[in-house]
Amino acid sequence: MQTARTVLEQRIWERRQTLQEFTEWAETFAREHDEPGTLSVRHLQRLVAGEAPSGQPVGRPRPATARLLEAIFGVGIDVLLAPPGADADPRNTDPAWQPSLNFEARITSARRGTALAVQTADARVDMAQSFAWLDARTGWSPETTRRKVTSRLASMGVDEVLDRPARRRKVGRSQITRALADYYGSAESGHHLYILRCGESEIATSILTCESWLDLGCRLGTGNDRVELRADPSDADEAGTSDQAIDRLAEAAAQGVRIANMPLYRLLDLEIRPGKISAEVGTVPFIEYAASMDLLENELIDALAAGTPAQLQLRDRYLPNLDSVLNLSGRLCAGGVLALCAIARPPDRYRGDRDFALVVQQRSNHVLNAAQKLSVIPKGFHQPMTDLHADAQLTSTLLREMEEELFGRQDVDNTVDGTCAAAPLHPGRMSEPMRWLMADESRLRMECTGFGLNLMSGNYEFACLLVIEDDEFWTRYGGEIEANWEASGLRLYSSCDQLLVGDLISDESWSNEGIFAFAQGIRRLRESSAGG
Repeated sequence: MQTARTVLEQRIWERRQTLQEFTEWAETFAREHDEPGTLSVRHLQRLVAGEAPSGQPVGRPRPATARLLEAIFGVGIDVLLAPPGADADPRNTDPAWQPSLNFEARITSARRGTALAVQTADARVDMAQSFAWLDARTGWSPETTRRKVTSRLASMGVDEVLDRPARRRKVGRSQITRALADYYGSAESGHHLYILRCGESEIATSILTCESWLDLGCRLGTGNDRVELRADPSDADEAGTSDQAIDRLAEAAAQGVRIANMPLYRLLDLEIRPGKISAEVGTVPFIEYAASMDLLENELIDALAAGTPAQLQLRDRYLPNLDSVLNLSGRLCAGGVLALCAIARPPDRYRGDRDFALVVQQRSNHVLNAAQKLSVIPKGFHQPMTDLHADAQLTSTLLREMEEELFGRQDVDNTVDGTCAAAPLHPGRMSEPMRWLMADESRLRMECTGFGLNLMSGNYEFACLLVIEDDEFWTRYGGEIEANWEASGLRLYSSCDQLLVGDLISDESWSNEGIFAFAQGIRRLRESSAGG
């Protein structure tokens, strides 16, 4: 009897598929689940054998291919490439590691209204802490949230899982911005919606800002920026109704959205002017944000898709007017740090003179917000890894997101396993490209270019610019830049190509915070560099 050489080969045999059939099926799976990885029969032959034709170990596949196989089989790539029975990954057998709840929703029929068959699965969406939090907040007995989410998932039909995201994607940024402008009216405090002009076009966004918050040119990590953690005894008490929270968790599970109940920073106070940032933050559980303020985005989009924009009960409760938006300490104000990444490139026979490569991502379906929207990269929630005080600095979030979203470091992604290293950004743990950048302070310039409050959810947004000045980086490491699961694809634009950059700015599929950061970054790049 033939013995499987690897767990991967064993799993494919269990599916009763040939290698050709499996690669065809994996291609369909990748397309339906918005996974960028690819797999050829020749590559799969080497992977299942555990060695190359030369007899050398096969090594790890590319990150995107590894993520695709992990998504299909629900175990780590090291387990799949190990011989059957080998304890290549203790998480495979350690019950303490297994997520308490993880859903894989399978559509059992193409007919509308057919219920979903729901089953627990490995490592897709870990919500155990979120369930425990909601049980405690609502006063329910333990496991009540789990049972309610399971029941809600079982009742979901094809219409809710597939059609709802499709309807949401039809609602454009301009439509959203007009609805928010109508809802809030004009500000009397000097604040206004961020508007950019490109040629004869005028592009409005949902970012509330003011003149002193724009064109900051604040060099990060040099003492001009300071974010202090303060003990925040107040309780934001922003939890939405239990039914809405259950629906949010069930929808996230059905769509494969990753949620981990890690702390977020909430903004309590801010003083900001060109060249200077001073802020105070507290912390809040991620699930408290996901079950409250984060609900506002989909509530608005669903109302616009249904033609009922006046029915915004959650917005009426949480952010009824501009005074409530600006009252940072009186509400839950979580947020993010995002940056336009501009990488110097040497002259090229096809591309022409030296320029900067501008990196843009399309967000995947598995992110909590701005799914399938264009954005700058890196983009991440402002949240700590291990050190609540030190990680509050904007540079900490930017470096973490660069490592995760551009250089493929999975150990800084706290939506997967949490952070086990005491110092995740220690030079000894950095990726090779990041270590090269950090070796000379002139190689990487980090600036905050603008600040705003996103009326979609009340989030604060620190727009930044990352400039890799030394074009040797592109020669050495340009081929190693690869987005993680948060992006369904990357695009590169030349800073010298004004026509394409102009068309990009006018693209309706931008997220509001994404176009804000991109426009502010482009302006600052052209002011400070010779490449534009």
